[in-house]
Amino acid sequence: MKRVTMRSLKYAHSFEVVRELPPELQGLKELAYNLRWSWHEETQRLFRDADTELWHSLNENPVELINQLSQDRIDDLLKDDVYLARLNHCVNNLRDYMADQTWYDRHFPDEREQTRVAYFCFEFGISESIPIYSGGLGVLAGDHLKAASDLGIPLVAIGLLYSRGYFRQQLNQDGWQQEIYPQHDFYRMALTLVRGDDGKPVSIQVEFPDRNVTCQIWKAQVGRVELYLLDSNILDNAAVDQSITDNLYGGDEEMRIRQEIILGIGGYRALVKLGRKPTVCHMNEGHAAFLSVERLRQFMAEHNCDLRTARKCVVSGNVFTTHTPVPAGFDIFQRPMLEKHLSKLVGELGMPFDQFLRLGRINKDNEAEPLNMAVLAMENSNHVNGVSKLHAQVTREMFQDRWPDYPLEDVPVDAITNGIHTMTFVGSRMSALLDKYLGPEWRDDASDRKMWARVRDIPNEALWECRENARGDFVRFCRGHLRKRLRAQTGTVDLRSVQDILDPRILTIGFARRFATYKRATLLFKDKERLKSLLFHPERPVQFVFAGKAHPRDDGGKKLIQDIVNFIKSEGARSRMVFLEDYDMHVARRLVQGVDVWLNNPRRPLEASGTSGMKVVPNGGLNCSILDGWWAEGYKKGVGWAIGDETSNPDEGHQDWLDSRALYQLIEQELAPTFYHRGENGVPISWVEMMKESMAELAPTFSTLRMVREYASRFYMPASRMFNRLCDNGLEKARSSLQWRDNTIKAWPGVRIVQVTDSVDKTAYINSGFEITARVDLGGLCPDDVRVQAVAGQVTSNRELRSIDLYDLTWQSAEGSVHTFTGSARCDGPGHRGYLVRVVPHHDDVNITTEIPLIAWEPSAM
Repeated sequence: MKRVTMRSLKYAHSFEVVRELPPELQGLKELAYNLRWSWHEETQRLFRDADTELWHSLNENPVELINQLSQDRIDDLLKDDVYLARLNHCVNNLRDYMADQTWYDRHFPDEREQTRVAYFCFEFGISESIPIYSGGLGVLAGDHLKAASDLGIPLVAIGLLYSRGYFRQQLNQDGWQQEIYPQHDFYRMALTLVRGDDGKPVSIQVEFPDRNVTCQIWKAQVGRVELYLLDSNILDNAAVDQSITDNLYGGDEEMRIRQEIILGIGGYRALVKLGRKPTVCHMNEGHAAFLSVERLRQFMAEHNCDLRTARKCVVSGNVFTTHTPVPAGFDIFQRPMLEKHLSKLVGELGMPFDQFLRLGRINKDNEAEPLNMAVLAMENSNHVNGVSKLHAQVTREMFQDRWPDYPLEDVPVDAITNGIHTMTFVGSRMSALLDKYLGPEWRDDASDRKMWARVRDIPNEALWECRENARGDFVRFCRGHLRKRLRAQTGTVDLRSVQDILDPRILTIGFARRFATYKRATLLFKDKERLKSLLFHPERPVQFVFAGKAHPRDDGGKKLIQDIVNFIKSEGARSRMVFLEDYDMHVARRLVQGVDVWLNNPRRPLEASGTSGMKVVPNGGLNCSILDGWWAEGYKKGVGWAIGDETSNPDEGHQDWLDSRALYQLIEQELAPTFYHRGENGVPISWVEMMKESMAELAPTFSTLRMVREYASRFYMPASRMFNRLCDNGLEKARSSLQWRDNTIKAWPGVRIVQVTDSVDKTAYINSGFEITARVDLGGLCPDDVRVQAVAGQVTSNRELRSIDLYDLTWQSAEGSVHTFTGSARCDGPGHRGYLVRVVPHHDDVNITTEIPLIAWEPSAM
């Protein structure tokens, strides 16, 4: 018998096939290709009602829904006047949204044409139907774009389009995580391949060793915001280069540097080619830090200027947000890898490679230190922030060595605490309740405190009924999810096998996140007998739902998942505990909408912010968390529970034991008794009152609308104005400020504080003021070149100042080079307080702490 060998066939010609809809239904395409539908409930219902079963089976992908609608169903929709009216209403609503005046238009009415923000991120979680995200960073980036759209910020975003995404999670019979990487078809998503006037795909090239890599560009429309995604999987590239944009967070060090070069350098080139050249570049994490090199190169060519002048302008227009609370979390690259991939580009700047490496080291002179992408981003940005107040403090401690003469509080890392895009995560039951009692206008600004305060007036019975129904919906979802997973694994499933899983009447606690070991997913399992007593308490039982993925190379994280699954199997806990496989945005929404309590127990202070717990808040869920990340500033008595306190034991094992005991005690003595203590009509009055306080106090604060307004007001607009100012008139301001900087550095050794006197007695009264006089030798500088300040605060036991305030002193007179400055300070608190005087440079066009971190202290402080 002759053996036939089959070979794979490659196409010779290709084209895109799309579904042709009748004119009456064309609006479905307009809605599908603007991802605003992902946070517009009415449009989601429109897609769902086109074919409910198909909508859910397609992972709620409207483009694929349109492609797969049967002709019979299309005919039915054409006869449904109500559906057609709803379709027209949604289309008009989208068009009105796109054309409406926005918050940005009202607050910055004359600056739209002069401002464009480019937001760079390694991943974007807009919707589960475009799976190019892994977790919190991507979802936060997606929420940032949605809020920027709602606010009308002139923002464009850039990322990579991963043909195989992160991974789909499947657990084997032993509970060990398996990774599955499906191949995605971008033509069946809400994405459009960007084409030129000739109809050919627009592309950019990035230089790699011995070759160029070409990337085509896809666009996702996210409301008013354009998101551009680079794709290297094209025939022009060698096979090894086609795979660069295959997997998110996959591959070795060389694959990572290639991806980050494409994101930063290729991403900036793409924006320029598309006519979207930014005034501000926002690097969301350090993955995009190489963009500063490309931005400098193009700036020097455009303005025919030297590197120093270009850096003065470019750095003023860069923003960097770090999400990492530990040094080990930053991407680092060794010199040989960097020289291999970047030496040519860095050389085009006229910058010695050693100088480039210095920009990425905490200790610039340590040649053994690898280049840190976060440091590189920080060195090339005049605006840097952490993602919570505590995280900013931790980041300042990590990088304080770069500002050795500055107190910790002056290390230039600000805090802009993360938030969530409320309309993406609030459930339909809760949103209907809020419509009824707050009015539908609550949807217009989810950060309006006065609006959320009206939650307190919702009848307890109505709010509790909504919560009970949402929990019931969630239990049904969990059973359906498990049923679907069992069917996928075995081909058949006994429906009765999942009917006893979870109970819709029981206190339900959720835990879902990336399974990194520091997040301590199994803290609850330290005392298994005590845990079982919680699960099966005869009067106050508790049930838990877990979900989350471990990184493919993190066996420690995988072991945590396996331990949870094995406990469920071996301890007969399947009726009270569930692990939901394949955590994604869809599962996340169902979780935050359905659980009563969100559990978060990382090892403090390793959670930079965390946003999952914020998402339960507008849904009426409560938080029980370690005082870390956002909860360190969000928690107060009456809005949720804190596990332990703000102290941390250096013995991690002992700290885990302490925190587990605190958690058990909270559940046993506070959560469960409060939940099950029912008043009239079966309503737990104290629990509902806590729900109301949590919603009223936390929902408006931890919103991406508040967050993005902060970025716009504090970072984007000042950075854009400064960038434009320095670029005007042939870079006149840039050059003059550099000359001032040179003169100041040269004169600074002569700056000294000669004498300080004050009017304060040895004992002063709270809130009393006192006068300070400082005589300062400016060493040839002018009074306008400096700020003389009193640094006042609490004196600690080792004579250090803490909780400091700054008081500017005003110039009064001069005798030669010695100038007299005076001002007043206040005794703002009791106890041992003190102050000292310092001098820092000042110039309207210079960011002192990042560009020229000079400081002179009075002698007693040295």
